[in-house]
Amino acid sequence: MSFIIRQLKKYLFFEEPEKRERFILRPGARPADEEGSGSFEKAKEKKKAESEKAPEPGDEVKSDIDANLTHMKDVYSIPVNSDIVLREFDITYGCRTVRAFIIFFDGMTNTEVINNYILKPLMVDSVMPLKDTAENLEGYVMRQLMPHCQVNISRGYKKAVEAVNFGGCALFVDGLSVCFTADVKGWDHRGVEKPNNEIIIKGPQEAFNEVLRTNCAQIRKRLKDEDLIVEDILVGRVSRTPCSILYIKDVANEALVQEIRRRLEGISVDYMLDAGELEQLIEDSTVYPSPQVISTERPDYTAELLVSGRVAIIVDGSPNVLVVPITAFDLMHSPEDNYIRFPYVNLLRYIRYIAGFLALLLPGLYVAITNYHHEMIPTDLLLAIEASREKVPFPSLVEILLMEISFELIREAGLRVPGPIGPTLGIIGALILGQAAVAANIVSPVLIIIVALTGIGSFAIPNYSLAYSVRIMRFGFIFLGALAGFLGITVGLFMIGSWSTALKSFGVPFMSPFGPKTSGRYKNVIFRAPEWKMEERPDYLNPKKKRKQAEYSMKWKHGKRKGEQD
Repeated sequence: MSFIIRQLKKYLFFEEPEKRERFILRPGARPADEEGSGSFEKAKEKKKAESEKAPEPGDEVKSDIDANLTHMKDVYSIPVNSDIVLREFDITYGCRTVRAFIIFFDGMTNTEVINNYILKPLMVDSVMPLKDTAENLEGYVMRQLMPHCQVNISRGYKKAVEAVNFGGCALFVDGLSVCFTADVKGWDHRGVEKPNNEIIIKGPQEAFNEVLRTNCAQIRKRLKDEDLIVEDILVGRVSRTPCSILYIKDVANEALVQEIRRRLEGISVDYMLDAGELEQLIEDSTVYPSPQVISTERPDYTAELLVSGRVAIIVDGSPNVLVVPITAFDLMHSPEDNYIRFPYVNLLRYIRYIAGFLALLLPGLYVAITNYHHEMIPTDLLLAIEASREKVPFPSLVEILLMEISFELIREAGLRVPGPIGPTLGIIGALILGQAAVAANIVSPVLIIIVALTGIGSFAIPNYSLAYSVRIMRFGFIFLGALAGFLGITVGLFMIGSWSTALKSFGVPFMSPFGPKTSGRYKNVIFRAPEWKMEERPDYLNPKKKRKQAEYSMKWKHGKRKGEQD
């Protein structure tokens, strides 16, 4: 009841709106030829300050090994916790023996690395006469007894616990008020496989997996650019999920990178476990039906978007990478568009836009025409439709809602049942259900054609999330068509268009470059120009480098042949 009262007050009484400054992406970055960048330098200073930050009071590592041992046992509930390994041993330092222990998770670490490159040097090599070049025990352990390549020194328990939780190990030595952490990740994971959802015929056949560094390496393998920056940010107060921001330093707009960093650091949740959750936490509008972030499982497509001046976000444990900012037209592009000739691309894009139109408006137009606009269709077709609906007891609105809901049920059931049965269920269910509905005079045969074309059109949309939004908005246009015919559909299109024009994706207008119109050349918006004409990056991204290739990229065609005379 209180919610209804608040809504009535909102619509009946004027309230001064809150003044909130929205982020708008402007060309405020430094020129590409200047050394460094403001946002990049700030990030480096911040990372350095965090690494040199002293631990909080009560979090300092003690020099007493028994106190450290008791603290770590309390943190990890030893011996109740069965997958945590705590190994105690002795280190020989000069003429005395020093107690130490190492702690790590079984199953998350590579035990062979721990045995051969951490425990063996500490327990065996310390007994042998080594040349003591270290000034103290800390330097002796760090410089001579730990040959592992990734070893850090931490002065607080929190850093040690984070390292262990991320698949590392922590070493505590008696008499030292520091701990040594080593990255020894070694859990089982899925290898690099073919993409499951974004399948293409011509192009690379590799997909992301659930390992953060493997995904970063797949992008570096393709770009091979020293200016490709990978910034790590932890999201989640408890889960501390590692996320990486990827961008090309001399291409991406500094303000865009800084805004993405601000949004990630401003997330205050206990657990963030997947890129799908992160997408909902950083998008500009949570109620707008269409996605405002590209979620892809293809490294080659991500690399292509990074080259254009966008920024990618990788979440550890998720096989999908988020790329921002985007426009409405980017959602209709496919990764295969970069690998086939431009006439084929334009044909496929033309088909996709037709498919999107059919999936969104065809049922609503059918309801509007059959109820209000009989003069819009030929007389013979009108008589055929009316004859097929003569024995149908329901109005056209109820009729199409029954079939649309039945189609959605079949589609959802085909996804949830075991793999080999899913396609069979979808085909047989649709055939039997449609034929039985027509035979029982519940629906007309024309309506079966309408619903089938609508379903096929939704499958032709390349972006999975966009197809979901089209399926949702389709029902709205059905009701608008039943309510006011073409006028209702026009009002719905006007509302969606106004909403889309006012929306921004990380400071970029969602309908760019047409709403608002930009000064750039439209070579890869609705249709695609030949590859040799793709000289410039999208101007609405405001990249540092406007041009990505020479004006005459095919120099073999415009230059002189070898041995040719003037």
